[in-house]
Amino acid sequence: MKKIIISGGGTGGHVFPAIAIANAIKAKLPDADILFIGARGKLEMEKVPAAGYRIEGLGIAGFQRRLTLKNLSFPFKLLGSMIRARKLVSAFRPNVVIGVGGYASGPVLRTAVAMNIPALIQEQNSYPGVTNRMLSGKVQKICVAYEGMEKYFPADKIVYTGNPIRQDLEGLNYRREDGLKEFGLEGNKTIILVIGGSLGAGTINQSVISCLKTAEARKDIQWLWQCGRYYYENISAELNAAGFNGKNRNVNLKAFIDRMDLAYSVADVVISRAGAIAISELCAAGKPVILIPSPNVAEDHQTKNAMALAGRNAAIMLSDNEAVEKLGAALSALLADKALQEELKRNILSMAVGDAAEKIADEALGLTQTDKKRQG
Repeated sequence: MKKIIISGGGTGGHVFPAIAIANAIKAKLPDADILFIGARGKLEMEKVPAAGYRIEGLGIAGFQRRLTLKNLSFPFKLLGSMIRARKLVSAFRPNVVIGVGGYASGPVLRTAVAMNIPALIQEQNSYPGVTNRMLSGKVQKICVAYEGMEKYFPADKIVYTGNPIRQDLEGLNYRREDGLKEFGLEGNKTIILVIGGSLGAGTINQSVISCLKTAEARKDIQWLWQCGRYYYENISAELNAAGFNGKNRNVNLKAFIDRMDLAYSVADVVISRAGAIAISELCAAGKPVILIPSPNVAEDHQTKNAMALAGRNAAIMLSDNEAVEKLGAALSALLADKALQEELKRNILSMAVGDAAEKIADEALGLTQTDKKRQG
């Protein structure tokens, strides 16, 4: 029996691809024993068990880029996570370890390479983080989603796979009626899907509120809006205070959308952050999109992700600091230009990579043969 550890998480952008990889491995090797290792208190601790997999948690947390007392505890949490990662990996004895990014990925990958266990990095972004760059010389394979990654990684270890996405994003056009029913929307109105990532995005939320206030006369638009759990109560209260309740003003506000396949199926236009997995899902969905990259990420990689699409006329990009002021005008112009909508749809769909999870699963299972030789 092959034993595989998949580590990482923190946000949906890491968790759902990790689950997609696990599902692809199971499809190829049904008796594979898969263990997830994530960060305690993060999204993976809920979503991974719901997908049918075991998960163990580390007490790791991110290092804040601003001065904060939380950083004082970071070295202790990191040391504790390294010790626990070593115990978990030693007890499970995996044939291969897959790191998908996020807080827990670093300690587990470091443990794997220190124990001479074959390891694979799944790098989602066009500009990799510090941990993956440091570990790249010690792992066996690096699965990437962008061309030109030999600038950061050893060229002989790179495999272009694309980013894995939810397996339910196929055949979206055939599920529109199900989506309308799921979210209580009307099929004869334009539907704007707003997604700021699984944690939400403050700038996008305020930009949408600005749009609602300036375009309230438009009864032909409906909003399906994932604002994030952190923002939900305040945004809901702000909408109610301004008279924007769901039934009268066509706003369906959600803290989190579980059925993203149905959300994409009903969307005519999408407003989104530019995380790597969000980009990959948007390419697969083939919808006109306005990207507002987050500036609060390492190496500003969301801006680089968004520019990769905007440069090919596959998306419209607004910077975070101009979104509140300009989103309304950009959205109105897009809705008025059907030819542009069709061009954006064609171009973004042409960038989709549909079998990324299967390719990564093949690379990981190939490394289990390496581990067999090592053990022998």
